[in-house]
Amino acid sequence: MEFNTDIFSQFDRKWGLVTAGNEESFNTMTISWGGLGTLWGKPVATVYIRGSRYTHDFVEKSDYFTVSFYPESFKKTLGILGSRSGRDMDKMHGSGLTPRALDHGMTFAEAEVTLVCRKLFKAKLPLEDIPEDIVKAHYQDGDWHDMYIGEVVEILK
Repeated sequence: MEFNTDIFSQFDRKWGLVTAGNEESFNTMTISWGGLGTLWGKPVATVYIRGSRYTHDFVEKSDYFTVSFYPESFKKTLGILGSRSGRDMDKMHGSGLTPRALDHGMTFAEAEVTLVCRKLFKAKLPLEDIPEDIVKAHYQDGDWHDMYIGEVVEILK
């Protein structure tokens, strides 16, 4: 498995999609916070999802999730997928992306790369341990993120 990228801009500037579920029932959302690295001797991807997000429910119920990245030409599509809920619209038909079923989850045919991740760990971010300026900037409404760490078991290009 190999994935060569500018690790600091991959999430922040290019954004990505985190997707969970199966061909019959899945949801996706845009993410711009995340990380790639090594933990417990395994290659891992870390993503952060607010508890209020519809995709959160799918990640909670799934043993796997995918993280996928797209060409710059899909930035508008990713913006839509990050600003509208799957509770309120059919994201798959409204996005123009082509769902692609995998052995462990879902991705989209237009992805440049997809990381298939086996969920290893979940934790609620403890707001009392986060600097006050960050809490004020990102958590005024009390809707905090859960952190998910997944072992990257496959990289699809």
